[in-house]
Amino acid sequence: MNLFVLWTNPDPITSEKMVFMYTLNSKLKKWWPEVTLIIWGATAKYVAEDLDVQAAMQSMLRAGVNVSACKACADQLGVTETLKELGIEVKYWGGPLTEVLKGEDKLLTV
Repeated sequence: MNLFVLWTNPDPITSEKMVFMYTLNSKLKKWWPEVTLIIWGATAKYVAEDLDVQAAMQSMLRAGVNVSACKACADQLGVTETLKELGIEVKYWGGPLTEVLKGEDKLLTV
């Protein structure tokens, strides 16, 4: 079983003290074989505009967390290229998220 973290809330405290902390530690401490952070909605713009958040994304990528963003959201918010430049995968997540929900992997939504 793998962990998917669906991150939709751009609140700075929630992001730092829950999303970043748990996602990174899940990978570093091997609580889950694979850890994927899904950037969805307002968080796409948050990542594209905040240097501290970008640093957090780089830490996660270096640790082996799969970091991916919803392409529809990123396109609508005009941040697709910025996210790609940060090394973040950008893809349509509607179908894959549905498969996660139907499958055995775990989904944490924040």
